[in-house]
Amino acid sequence: MTKQIRQLDRVVIRFAGDSGDGMQLTGDRFTSETAQLGNDISTLPNFPAEIRAPAGTLPGVSSFQVHFADYDILTPGDAPNVLVAMNPAALKANLTDLPRGADIIVNTDEFTKRNLAKVGYAVSPLDDDSLTGYVVHPVALTSMTVGALAGHDVSKKDAERAKNMFALGLLSWMYSRPYESTLRFLERKFAARPELAAANVAAFRAGWNFGETTENFSVRYEVKPAKMVPGTYRNITGNAALSLGLVAAGVRSGLPVFLGAYPITPASDILHELSKHKRFGVITMQAEDEIAAVGAALGASYGGSLGVTTTSGPGVALKSETISLAVALELPLVIVDVQRAGPSTGMPTKTEQADLNMALYGRHGEAPVAVIAPKSPADCFHAALEAARIALTYRTPVILLSDNYVANGSEPWLLPDVESLPDLRVEFATQPNGEDGTTFLPYLRDPETLARPWAIPGTPGLEHRIGGLEKADKTGDISYDPANHDFMVRTRAARIETIPVPDVEVEDPDGDARVLVLGWGSTYGPIGAACRGLRQRGFSIAQAHLRHLAPMPANLGTVLRSYDRVVIPEMNLGQLAHVIRAKYLVDAIGYNQVRGLPFTAAELETMLEEVLKNV
Repeated sequence: MTKQIRQLDRVVIRFAGDSGDGMQLTGDRFTSETAQLGNDISTLPNFPAEIRAPAGTLPGVSSFQVHFADYDILTPGDAPNVLVAMNPAALKANLTDLPRGADIIVNTDEFTKRNLAKVGYAVSPLDDDSLTGYVVHPVALTSMTVGALAGHDVSKKDAERAKNMFALGLLSWMYSRPYESTLRFLERKFAARPELAAANVAAFRAGWNFGETTENFSVRYEVKPAKMVPGTYRNITGNAALSLGLVAAGVRSGLPVFLGAYPITPASDILHELSKHKRFGVITMQAEDEIAAVGAALGASYGGSLGVTTTSGPGVALKSETISLAVALELPLVIVDVQRAGPSTGMPTKTEQADLNMALYGRHGEAPVAVIAPKSPADCFHAALEAARIALTYRTPVILLSDNYVANGSEPWLLPDVESLPDLRVEFATQPNGEDGTTFLPYLRDPETLARPWAIPGTPGLEHRIGGLEKADKTGDISYDPANHDFMVRTRAARIETIPVPDVEVEDPDGDARVLVLGWGSTYGPIGAACRGLRQRGFSIAQAHLRHLAPMPANLGTVLRSYDRVVIPEMNLGQLAHVIRAKYLVDAIGYNQVRGLPFTAAELETMLEEVLKNV
């Protein structure tokens, strides 16, 4: 059968099913195939917090969305062009996100009365007119998979589990994806059980062949590779990129990297990844709790390593006292906060940007730290390097604010030339620095950085007092002197405020925009896509994005006052907007959502259009 081949410039696909249906694996493999083809990609995994949520229910739905195109893209896409629904719950949970005309591939085997009743369907939507306006492709994924594996030495249950590979094979055929790497992946994944490897490979091939032969799919699609900067790329998640950034920081500084971590969603993958890199001098310790984790990391810094601790919002709350200790000790420490929806346990697998206030102010006393935030999965690599640079150069804790959206999303990452990465080498104190030539003054500061000397314990002649009690200037002795305390508090604040960070850059192609959209962290993609859409429709609008949140760029105040309106979209209730108003006396307009989901470009474009019309 000759199939029509149609060229597309972009596609958004969402795989959805039970949390036990393998949707994350399916999406990940489709993404890897797409990356090999050279498309630009952006992904959005979305899954329940429960290890195994109730099967067939709406809370148990897990999905993976992938957006790929032949040009530069900024988001995982607002609305899927294709939905693969493995059961009624997956269909109902995702149907409202689909535009009219979208393709829906439905696993008809799961549309039983029992499964329909679980999600409130009195009648199957496949049998009434509720799906009118969509292109529905009913496919008996489960039974066809079981039939294809009839000759394999696997149980019926294992055969049914392979239906996600049948679906992956079908979608790989439908969008002309290369599949050799997926077959190799399956053989490696099930190397200990070759019968399962053979069954999953057979299920994948059966899905591919079904697409090739069935009349249900008469069109096959192609999306050409995107034009990208020449170089070697790999598909990478934010957590993986951040991990490699910390490895690179260790290599470029010549220091061991010590990670003290307690497992917590969505930061645990950093612990898993760093544990693979012992050959680069990385030491990982899974602590008994969050407090022990940060204490061990600070102790490692005291001993001459680059101390790192990773966590999410609840963990940062527990670590706050030790972060304050690091401020007093003036030692380098990188705290990675992969933000999630709160408060308390909140929604562990959903995204939010609500830890900014805690990062800036969430310690007792005057305890300022540097704060930075990556804008995308690939940017996590460079943000980790920057966090390490600031921590090592200025002897300070640095909080790196990632979030669930950035951490678990993925995109192509251009592998950097290692020699082009910043030189992070540090000089430890090796001899007394007092005027008499015999005294070591642990708080005698570098006049340029205001950083104190870093003396490794045990260095002869450099014995000094350490601890959380206030220190006397220069000597580091315990001091209760009011004037000294005032001086030390102001000096620690000045050390952060005077850290030189790059000026904020403004994207204002026409140069005549009256409205500036200011973002931070993971809002970069949706804001950029919204501004791009408005410019294509003839509107003039400017965009700026903050990586450094403490200290802020020196030119930020001038930039803000150059526009009639400043709009700040955030996945919180206006935390950056409050800071901007207080610091720069600019009447910033906040646009805030806390739904556990990233902004869509369309909602920001609609909101910004209203601002532009009323400026």
